[in-house]
Amino acid sequence: MPRKIIIDTDPGVDDTMAIFFALCSPELEVVGLTTIFGNVHTELATKNALRLLEIAGRSDIPVAAGAVDALTGPFEGPVPFVHGADGQGDINLPDPAGKALGINAAQFIIEQLRAHPGEITLAPVGPLTNIALALRLEPRITEWVDEVVLMGGNALAPGNASPAGEANIRNDPEAADIVFGADWQVTMVGLDVTLRVHMTPEDIAEYATHGNPMSDHIVRILPHYRRYFESNYEAEGIFVHDSSAIAYLLDPTLFKVRRWPIRVGTQGLGRGKTWPATGGHILPAWANRPLANVCVDVDGERVVELEAERLRGA
Repeated sequence: MPRKIIIDTDPGVDDTMAIFFALCSPELEVVGLTTIFGNVHTELATKNALRLLEIAGRSDIPVAAGAVDALTGPFEGPVPFVHGADGQGDINLPDPAGKALGINAAQFIIEQLRAHPGEITLAPVGPLTNIALALRLEPRITEWVDEVVLMGGNALAPGNASPAGEANIRNDPEAADIVFGADWQVTMVGLDVTLRVHMTPEDIAEYATHGNPMSDHIVRILPHYRRYFESNYEAEGIFVHDSSAIAYLLDPTLFKVRRWPIRVGTQGLGRGKTWPATGGHILPAWANRPLANVCVDVDGERVVELEAERLRGA
């Protein structure tokens, strides 16, 4: 049977690719999208999620809008220089025909986990506010969830939103610290591996040959995103962030994993840093924290190939 997942998302160019990747993978059943601020504000993230499902021909999948601000303060703002003002490479999609559910993201997560105990994996690829809010409202979700596989964080690599912090975690580090401290299995697919998953210009060009609406949409939105990477990193093409978490769900053998407890920096220059306790002696701040699966290496070429294979067959 397919593995049920809820994708918590802030679409976002790389979120778009991850959502389509999941929808094209028969091993996965996307039971819902929940939306969050990050690449764009939550209202726009929700519209984008609905529109992406329409492009994919999957308007049957529900969308629940999530938090508009972090747990302890206002959202610091989107990143149009990365994803475009519309989160979709400035191609200005029409408004979706569908609407979000009447319940919020945290409530949707709780209801789905309660209804399908042990069957659903949470796959957040944005800030972790909705997941933390669900934990606060119903702590028993740790008993009902299968696993939490997130794109975010940086154990050993430098950050991308600051020298210390990765963007998703830095947008709400207090929420992230709650999620990493809860009594459930968290797998962190962060910058330690996503910066090793490189989609070349040739890889990108191949999507134009697929001849389906999802790949065509990816081709339209990637130029803006690619310009950001090529002007800020010493590589042509893009790095594959959010889709790497989907690849882990499909084939964890593509990744090398270490198990460490994680704390998240919430103050000063270290705000948003995911700190693993890598040594033999566990300091008090990390004591009694669960061990997270931390991805530290990856077969990046195979991840890129796998995503292209799935979109090609859509």
